[in-house]
Amino acid sequence: MEIKLTQQENITTAHLIGRLDTPASQEISQNMDELQAAAAKTLILDCSELEYISSSGLRIFLTLRKTAASKGGKIIIKSISPVIRQVFMMTGFLNLFEIQG
Repeated sequence: MEIKLTQQENITTAHLIGRLDTPASQEISQNMDELQAAAAKTLILDCSELEYISSSGLRIFLTLRKTAASKGGKIIIKSISPVIRQVFMMTGFLNLFEIQG
């Protein structure tokens, strides 16, 4: 799992690349400070190259959503594949997040 961050004015985009499974989630959760700081404004999670997401990965998304809500920020999930969209639909995440593309 790789995350590439880009910054443009008050918007941070996190490009998620690979599989967001349990081992990757544990690695990311240790380095969440930068993502949580970005969630205070607008954080776009670009999932165009995200191949898989586990329940641990979904928990990361929820943590970022909670942080954004408490700091007045916004999370946008962009470019999810049909497989990830199905997971989001089954778990109710489509109702929790703004989804683009």
